[in-house]
Amino acid sequence: MQTVNSLSGGKTSSYIASNYPADFNVFSLVRTDDRDLLFPDEKIRKVVSEKIGREFIGTLEDNDIIYTMLDLEQYLGQKINWISGMSFDEVLKMKQGRGDVYLPNKAQRFCTVEMKIKPIFYWCAENTDLPVEMRIGFRSNEQSRATTMIDRCEDGIEFMKATFTKNKNGTNHWEDVAYRKPVFPLIDDGIFKDNIEEYWKGKPVRFAYLNNCVGCFNRNEMLLKHMSNKDPKTFEWFAKQERDTDYKAKFKTGTTYDKIKSHKSQHTLFDDDFNECDSGYCGL
Repeated sequence: MQTVNSLSGGKTSSYIASNYPADFNVFSLVRTDDRDLLFPDEKIRKVVSEKIGREFIGTLEDNDIIYTMLDLEQYLGQKINWISGMSFDEVLKMKQGRGDVYLPNKAQRFCTVEMKIKPIFYWCAENTDLPVEMRIGFRSNEQSRATTMIDRCEDGIEFMKATFTKNKNGTNHWEDVAYRKPVFPLIDDGIFKDNIEEYWKGKPVRFAYLNNCVGCFNRNEMLLKHMSNKDPKTFEWFAKQERDTDYKAKFKTGTTYDKIKSHKSQHTLFDDDFNECDSGYCGL
């Protein structure tokens, strides 16, 4: 069974790539078509465009994630396969074309599905012999998350509903495909967050402040306000999506991103006050 490391740009999945070499390393990039968020380094934009096989304008994650992945590839001395499905803008247009007015939220995480899960699955389907063994970055204190994932499996294998062909009437032909055997090396080896932080000290890999989207709805309001201060241009993209629906659709229940932007900053808070859950880790 071939092995795959699915990379997010964070320290944990990067630790796995460094300490548990796989046949393939895969990174799915979240893109935006909004030229107000043009990645500032033209040379790097061209490099990323070549890697993903389409024009790279910008990302809705911290821009530093681009340098993380470039640094990591050099540090590993092993190829990282960069992939990218639809841009976030294209995902929202697709949903609106179906008559939907909602935005992704905790109940409807279609952003994760369309920009992370599907691109990685279809890349694996085209480039590996399915099912694969995929390393999952749950740390030693996250056994419950591993158990939840294992419970979704059949005889240890997770299946994916996918379409590769059309029916005679032109509709998609859907099938259940044996996709991956999830394994949890950090749990098996007793690796915690402090072990990972210590490992990356002094190593030539630049990590973003937080990985995943700047305006991720899994983040609490206090952290989202913090992110609106750290990266106002990117955060504004998320606020604009809500305004464009006249607030009929929102990323978080009970508030809007415009309201979050207007909150008074908690100046007594420090970066370390935000835990991993708050970071908006969108899962695998």
